[in-house]
Amino acid sequence: MTSARRRILLVEDDPVINQAVADRLEAEAYDVVRAWDGPGAVAAHAEHTPDLVVLDVMLPGFDGHEVCRRIQADRPVPVLMLTARADEADVLVGLGVGADDYLTKPFRMRELVARVAALLRRVDRATELAGRRPLELGELRVDVAARRVWRSGEEVRLTPTEFDLLVCLAGEPGAVVTRERLLAEVWGWPGASGTRTVDSHVKGLRAKVGPDVVRTVHGVGYALETAPGNRGGR
Repeated sequence: MTSARRRILLVEDDPVINQAVADRLEAEAYDVVRAWDGPGAVAAHAEHTPDLVVLDVMLPGFDGHEVCRRIQADRPVPVLMLTARADEADVLVGLGVGADDYLTKPFRMRELVARVAALLRRVDRATELAGRRPLELGELRVDVAARRVWRSGEEVRLTPTEFDLLVCLAGEPGAVVTRERLLAEVWGWPGASGTRTVDSHVKGLRAKVGPDVVRTVHGVGYALETAPGNRGGR
């Protein structure tokens, strides 16, 4: 539960799921705005400027990927995607259009609430980092306070999760950070098992900052490379 009432846009065309999720989020003291299709979701986002979006992939009008693409072009906002399919290709499409996390149907309400709270905590941490000096890491420049990244002078647009993942790895350049630690520090899931979540987001991060930036240490985790020419595992 969060101390301040945050506004969540819930986009789900199944009326039973829509109502059940809305009821649970409202019970957790969130203000909930609801939509049932793609055009309605984009309009609701523009009207209500939510703090977070819970977004189903399969929607009438146009799908959740298009919704995510349009709202992220308007302003950055954390997005938790709900999907009936958890194969890697679908997940990477969602991450590519700006989603921060995904939850596979059927899901437990307790897990959805935990994911929502974790995403909002990341937003809160951004204000705590104000005033920190930009990081210079080889070809990368990371402005932690402004949450902006450049590679070789060209700005790279990252989702909030990708940015937090990069900053976590940048805290110890060259050192291996385990998947378990990344889950605890980036996702706020201490003791959780979610290696596919970490691996999928690393792939999304590599696609934007370059495959040479993040090195895979198989069976352990990932490390940030700062010297040009080092190639991470795919």
